[in-house]
Amino acid sequence: MRKWVKRGLSFGLSVLVSLSVCDAGRADDGKAGSDSKPATVKPVESKPEAALTDRERWLLERVEQLEKRVADLESKDAKPAVEAAAVKEKGPGPGANVSGGMTNSATTIANVSLATPASATAGAVPSSMSASIAAAIGPNTVSSTSASATQVPEKKKIEPFSDADWTWLNGNPRTKEIYWDSKFFTPEVRADINYVYDFNHPVDHSIGGSSELFRSSEVQLEQLGVGGDFHYDNVRGRLMTQFGMYSVTTPRNDPSPGHGQWDLAGAYRYLSEAYGGYHFNVWHGINVDAGIFMSYVGLFSYYNFDNWAYQPSYVSSNTPWFFQGVRVQIFPTAHLKIEPWFINGWQSYGSANHKPGLGGQIKWTPKPWLNIISNNYGLGEDDLFIHGRSRIHTDNSIEVKYYDKPEKPLDKMAFTLTGDLGCEYGSGVSFYGNHKGGPKQSFVGWMGYNRFWFHRDLFGLTVGGGKINNPGRYLVLIPPINGESAVTAATNSPYFTGNPGDPFKAWDSSITFDYMPKQYITFRAEYDYRHASVPYWTGQGGITPPGGNNGSPQFYTCSSGASSGQTSLGAAETACGGGLNSVWFPDLRKNESFIDLSIMVKF
Repeated sequence: MRKWVKRGLSFGLSVLVSLSVCDAGRADDGKAGSDSKPATVKPVESKPEAALTDRERWLLERVEQLEKRVADLESKDAKPAVEAAAVKEKGPGPGANVSGGMTNSATTIANVSLATPASATAGAVPSSMSASIAAAIGPNTVSSTSASATQVPEKKKIEPFSDADWTWLNGNPRTKEIYWDSKFFTPEVRADINYVYDFNHPVDHSIGGSSELFRSSEVQLEQLGVGGDFHYDNVRGRLMTQFGMYSVTTPRNDPSPGHGQWDLAGAYRYLSEAYGGYHFNVWHGINVDAGIFMSYVGLFSYYNFDNWAYQPSYVSSNTPWFFQGVRVQIFPTAHLKIEPWFINGWQSYGSANHKPGLGGQIKWTPKPWLNIISNNYGLGEDDLFIHGRSRIHTDNSIEVKYYDKPEKPLDKMAFTLTGDLGCEYGSGVSFYGNHKGGPKQSFVGWMGYNRFWFHRDLFGLTVGGGKINNPGRYLVLIPPINGESAVTAATNSPYFTGNPGDPFKAWDSSITFDYMPKQYITFRAEYDYRHASVPYWTGQGGITPPGGNNGSPQFYTCSSGASSGQTSLGAAETACGGGLNSVWFPDLRKNESFIDLSIMVKF
């Protein structure tokens, strides 16, 4: 009797335990890739199977499988970290997907729907009992353990020039936050307003010899730019407008609209940048763009907000601000850019002759305090109506931040040094000395600036200047006498000539003070002094004929304001009624000094 009671108690206890864990057993049985193996049931007493049904034996087997599974999991707790380290050393596996400079694992661990054996559904345990067992055993860690061991860690590539703060650079904006940025569009708005007090007091308020300042004793809108960057699915584009003085003054320095038909200056005058392109996920990126883009020859930016000074020296002011053509930006590393150009010409909307220009930029930032840039240009024939005369130019800059103590009242100091060499050759000019090929036509110049920041960049102070020697005057900005432009000057410029061998030397200096209460605005005051070896700057008498421009700047103007229709002085005197006094002359000086005040905004 006791024997049968003992057997009954054993059987009842086994059934109770089996029912308690059947849910967990079924869940484990359905797991893909389970390490569990069929277990052999040890007899409790001699011949236990005779008294057990098939279902009871199945329940006992699942109990033993569960015990073995718990033991296996406990033994694997220490493995994930080791396995993950091993995967990291091996790098991305064959399923890795490289996109946008980031390496992401394409292999993921899916949630598996656990199937319940059909034979167990009839005797399922209430969900409350399953929850109690799960709470006692703890969460199933198979998925997390497998994921930790299998998932490839993400490996980010550094975006070019993004691992340091480069807002200290001359030519770079200091804004660090874009309020309304999105995956598709990064907006940009710029406003630049200035007032110039010219100590020469020109009666017509006209300033010459500058690509930044144009009117004195007036408040003028230099530029209003609205646009931004478009970027989606590796396709990119940029648009920036230029309303204000820039829309007139920049196109007038381009001679290419005089070559052929269609008004190129009118077509592009309200655009400072307009291009589209594609980004290739190679190395640290390759961009291919076509359209109008900034050149950065001469280090300074076309946008004054980005610069340490408002009026840069000649090697910047007299060299290209933009190109139109195709560029390829190649980033082999995060600190190196190689950018070849195929362009229409030297700051031109079209081609002045028949040859395109070739060139490129190399930018290298080996240290967070060092920036090295080299721009080079060649092949192009950029003198309107003169076929066979080519131009080459090299422009090289270094920028060094040699002091950086944010906690000090004087918190930062940096300097820039730029050197330029260039020449023209062919069609009556030579790039070295005066010989049978023609007079020397070259360009040699340099500029240097030192910048001080105070009180956590609230204030800035810049001192600097430069010098050029440009025989032949091919890079000297033609004064806008009687509305003279690069196109009309290519025919004749009677008052300021640009003939082969014409000498021109100049130097300048400036001191600039900035107040920067926010990253989006700069209040600037600057004093500039400029000197030329020949009369060049606007004097008190001005550079506008009596009655205003007469529409014929290529001819001498009579004192009455009418055009003489003549390109030689003797013939003009006769045409104007005789005598030297019958011909009007602009008031040009060798010296110029002014104070410019400006407010510049960038969002």
